[in-house]
Amino acid sequence: MYAIVNIAGQQFKVTKDQKIYVHRLENEEGTSVTFNEVLLVDNEGDVKVGLPTVEGASIQAKVLAHVKGDKVLVFKKKRRKGYQKLNGHRQYFTQILIEDIVLGEGTVKKTTRKAKAAASEENSTEA
Repeated sequence: MYAIVNIAGQQFKVTKDQKIYVHRLENEEGTSVTFNEVLLVDNEGDVKVGLPTVEGASIQAKVLAHVKGDKVLVFKKKRRKGYQKLNGHRQYFTQILIEDIVLGEGTVKKTTRKAKAAASEENSTEA
């Protein structure tokens, strides 16, 4: 079982008992966090796709630590001009542990282009 979830503006594929690094969250270390923006849930072949999110689905996680990422160096140079500039920064991250994936009651929505076209024709004839 896995889910695609939107956490702090990024999408992650998560499974139970997985540790991931996300952009810095405001929560204290050791507290529980719930993410409600679940875009897709796969429960052993039973796929639920949200429009845009799966109704009632959520991800339960625990904040493990606030850490800094590796140093990223940014080097700029203009040749034959004597210009060189070296900057660097370290991104702030939060390590979280996915404790549980709560399934929603949303329906499985599998539509193709033909099905969408047929549905739009039915709606136009009814009006």
